[in-house]
Amino acid sequence: MKFEMTQLIDDNKIIFFNEITEHLLNDPIPSEYMNQVSTEARFKEYPFQMLLRLKETEQSKKHHPEGNAWNHTMMVVDEAAKVKEQSKNKKAFLWAALLHDIGKPDTTKVRRGRITSYDHDKVGEKLCRKFLKSLSNDDKFIDMVCDLVRYHMHILYILKELPYADPKGLIKKVDIHEIALLCRCDRLGRIGVNREEEEDNYSKFLKSLQELNKK
Repeated sequence: MKFEMTQLIDDNKIIFFNEITEHLLNDPIPSEYMNQVSTEARFKEYPFQMLLRLKETEQSKKHHPEGNAWNHTMMVVDEAAKVKEQSKNKKAFLWAALLHDIGKPDTTKVRRGRITSYDHDKVGEKLCRKFLKSLSNDDKFIDMVCDLVRYHMHILYILKELPYADPKGLIKKVDIHEIALLCRCDRLGRIGVNREEEEDNYSKFLKSLQELNKK
C-alpha cells in the first residue's frame, strides 16, 4: 500500500512541501514566506489550494479583527515559530499551526447575522489528512498533525465547560503539552488580543489537562 501511495505523490509537490517545511522550521517569521509563496501558481494546485481558500473565508470581526482566516493563520504560525523549541516535534507542531483552520472554508456560514464555523475542527481533521496524505507517507507525522487540528478548539470547550468537549479523546490522542501550546498560539494569533489574559487561560488549560491525565 505504501508503494502504491508513493507512486501517487507528485515529486514537485513533495519538493514544495519540503520547502514549506524548511521555512516553517527555520524562519523567525514564517508568514513572510507563506504570504509570498501563496501568490505563486504552484499554490493554486492540489492540495495547497486548500490553504488558499482561507483567504476567501471571512471571520467574525468581534473575535477576529485581523480579517480572513488566512490572516489569522499567518499570525498563529508566527506565534508557533516563537515557541517551537518548546515542542517535542517541531515539524508536526508547525504544520498543525498552518493547517489548524483548514476546515473553516467548508464550515463558515452566516447564521442570524453572525459568521460562524461550527465543527471546523472535526472537518479540519479530515481535510488535514487528505492534504498530508497527498504529500507524505509518514503516518506517524500525519496522525500527530491531524489530532492536533482535531482538538485545537478544546481550550475554549474545556475552560468554558461546553458540551463539545471530548477530554477523554484528547487525553488519548494527543500530548497535552503539544495541544496546549497550539491552543495558546491560536488564541494569541489575532489583532488586539489581551496577551496576559490568554497566557493565563493557557496555564489554566494545561493545568486542567494535567489533572485529567492523572485520572
